[in-house]
Amino acid sequence: MSNESTVSQGVLACAVDDLEDGDTLTVPSDGAREAIAVYRVAGEFYATSDLCTHEKWSLGEDGELEDNEIVCTLHNARFDVRDGKALCFPATVGLRSYAVAVEDGQVYVLPGGPDDD
Repeated sequence: MSNESTVSQGVLACAVDDLEDGDTLTVPSDGAREAIAVYRVAGEFYATSDLCTHEKWSLGEDGELEDNEIVCTLHNARFDVRDGKALCFPATVGLRSYAVAVEDGQVYVLPGGPDDD
């Protein structure tokens, strides 16, 4: 799949310069899709569903990013931002993970997982 076609199907999250390493943001739901949390770790961008699977707490707004892990500040559930995997109790269900593309200084969340072709 070409980068141009995938970006045209994506959701604009932010400009590259709007998110520094270690920062997070939330792309609000538009009614047709869920809210998405976007993370920048060591210059790379990752995206997952925004709400903690344990208690529906916003990870993009209220979570704490520690290396490749987002920590839910409500009950300390941890998830790997690279694949959404739940890393510790109380979360037992992972987050949906999204592919991300950067084009012309803009960060796009794509409709599919990071390993989808």
